[in-house]
Amino acid sequence: MPGAIWIHAVSVGEVLSAPGLLRGLRQAFPSAPLFVSTTTLAGRAIADQKLASLASGVFYAPIDYCFAVRRVLRTIRPAAVVILETEIWPNLIRESKRAGCALVIVNGRISDRALPRYHRLRWFFRPVLNLVDRILVQTDISRVRFVDIGASKGRVVLGGNLKYDFEPSSAGVAPEILKFLESVQPGAVWIAASTMAPAEPGDPDEDDAVIAAFRELAQRYPRLLLIHVPRKPERFDVAAGKLEEAGISFIRRSALAGAERFPELPCVLLLDSIGELSALFACADVVFMGGTLPHRGGHNILEPAFFGRPVIIGPHMENFPEIASEFIEQGACVSIERPERLAAAVEGLLTDADLRTVLGERARKLAEARRGATARAIHEIHDVWAEALPVYRPAFPLYQFFWGLSALWWLGGIVKRWINRAGSQRLSTPVVSVGSISIGGSGKTPFVLWLAERLKESGYSPAFLTRGYRRRVPEKHTILAPGATVSPLRTGDEAQILLRSGVGPMGIGADRAATGRLVEERFHPDVFVLDDGFQHWRLDRDLDIVLIDGLAPYGSNGRLVPLGRLREPMSALSRAAVFVVTRTEPGRNYQAVVARLRHYNRTAPVFFSRVVAQDWVDAQTGERIAPRSLAHSRVGAFCGLANPASFWHALGDLDIRTARCWTFADHKQYRPLEVRRLAKQARSLGIEALLTTQKDMMNLSEGATALLSPLKLYWLRIDVEVDGANEFLSLVKSRIRREPREADV
Repeated sequence: MPGAIWIHAVSVGEVLSAPGLLRGLRQAFPSAPLFVSTTTLAGRAIADQKLASLASGVFYAPIDYCFAVRRVLRTIRPAAVVILETEIWPNLIRESKRAGCALVIVNGRISDRALPRYHRLRWFFRPVLNLVDRILVQTDISRVRFVDIGASKGRVVLGGNLKYDFEPSSAGVAPEILKFLESVQPGAVWIAASTMAPAEPGDPDEDDAVIAAFRELAQRYPRLLLIHVPRKPERFDVAAGKLEEAGISFIRRSALAGAERFPELPCVLLLDSIGELSALFACADVVFMGGTLPHRGGHNILEPAFFGRPVIIGPHMENFPEIASEFIEQGACVSIERPERLAAAVEGLLTDADLRTVLGERARKLAEARRGATARAIHEIHDVWAEALPVYRPAFPLYQFFWGLSALWWLGGIVKRWINRAGSQRLSTPVVSVGSISIGGSGKTPFVLWLAERLKESGYSPAFLTRGYRRRVPEKHTILAPGATVSPLRTGDEAQILLRSGVGPMGIGADRAATGRLVEERFHPDVFVLDDGFQHWRLDRDLDIVLIDGLAPYGSNGRLVPLGRLREPMSALSRAAVFVVTRTEPGRNYQAVVARLRHYNRTAPVFFSRVVAQDWVDAQTGERIAPRSLAHSRVGAFCGLANPASFWHALGDLDIRTARCWTFADHKQYRPLEVRRLAKQARSLGIEALLTTQKDMMNLSEGATALLSPLKLYWLRIDVEVDGANEFLSLVKSRIRREPREADV
């Protein structure tokens, strides 16, 4: 999935900080698939809940072993890997860079507890960290720590904290909780958020501290509701047992839906769920942030601050030292040293509404001032993503075997080139070749047609030369007038598209020099456009245009068949006179692609093109409809292309969500039985229409539309858009020796 971005979010907290980042990435990279991995059960559950509508896929992260990481990289083929927050994954980093991916650490932080371990092993982490393109850290303290353990100063950037860009859930508070709150009508709501167990001997248990404080406060505040939120799911039952042992009236969040009656105030709502805390801060009068009384390093206090709620913290905020220091100095929170002070701190806020308002407003302003981390992260990701050129290798056990076959392919190519060049011929008519260095899938046929149309508009009489790949007739040379009606079996599917355009006559044959002479004798063209001719040594060309697929440059891994998809070594690019990077996206930087071209060819100009959808054509009636008119229909799609991603990419650009996609081999000839099977599967899915490409239309069996009935069948009519088209055409014309005849102008 070329251009994909893999976001590796380790824990629940990192997953919860990811939605804003994914929304921003979706806007910045509308065509790039986004994948999210996480390492914990709770993180996966939250990712499925919060990120399903934003991500193309959510999965468990591979263990940090090379074979596992390589398998994921080969499967999703990311152009960029984004690692969120604290963990340093050596093999993930190494293998991502080995695959040519851009690599960014976002929300980077090294805690007090982790620093000594990283520092002892800085000899190990230094080369790993210097493989990362950007390290966006939360604070200056973390920036110094990353540099201290070996990261290059130039790669470490102060990026802020994604959690500062917290946005309340649009879903709000769950209906069951709202019903509970409306029923019990609390006079005050205290949230004890993310409470944790002791970390070291002598540490307090925050569940015990909260329960003790509540028992004391309940005597003076009969309308008090405590929403108790243990940090980890494994603590839910433990907290319930402690509440029951203390004789406190409580109800679990999981029991609300089936409850016929609720406990009377004062009582406790034990939030034994994941992902609902953030929305509940809006209901709180006071918030105690857990993880701050024991040596746990604290948790993020910015979420309640965004709601303007006063926050109580303990002495341990080592994970957020700058935030804690700023909030304390600005009088934007209440800090306590011991658990015994918790009840008094809560009561002080409950009894003073003005103080609650002042503290909450100060906290909100401080939180708002720190926003912007998401935008900075997206900017940095965009920069390194544009410079990436992923390379994906086959699994190691097959590598050496494929390498040997690739070597044989290379030797065979040298021999073939030497033999054919010795007998190469030149036609009296100029020849412009449109070819590629890789097998299939670079968009040659649409570009050949576009070029011929532009030349005809300029007064030339173009003709097509092609080998007619996979045609089913024995004749050596097939010469056809523009728009001639013949079977695709005689021409091949791609040649049929060129023929039906009516732009010019066509010569089809393996020996394109001999075929071209026959076309010259019959039609006297001004210029030949040679389709897929970069490796055709028997015919001399006046101009070699080489197409580079923007979705999978250089066959994805820059290696020869069968190890990769290259027909020739990369050094062959030195022969090209012009490069056109196809299937590009407007505004995207293809710096890495161009840099690789310049390594082999310093002079050939580089242009950029893309396919533009014109309309959908009803296969039965020929009626044309707008390209986005099927965006809200229940449709399926099928294609047999060398690079099917190009068609799925086009559907995504048209906002078309398919119920199912069927992928077939390139140049697939669809037999009646296969068409019936396709129709049956589509009908079982409730699909109303099937979408395909013009090339696939040429390969459908006769009467296919009747076999698909009552399903509608549409094929996509496309055009090509070239940046700097006038400059490109001027260059082509300058290489055509003969000027157009006056009678044709």
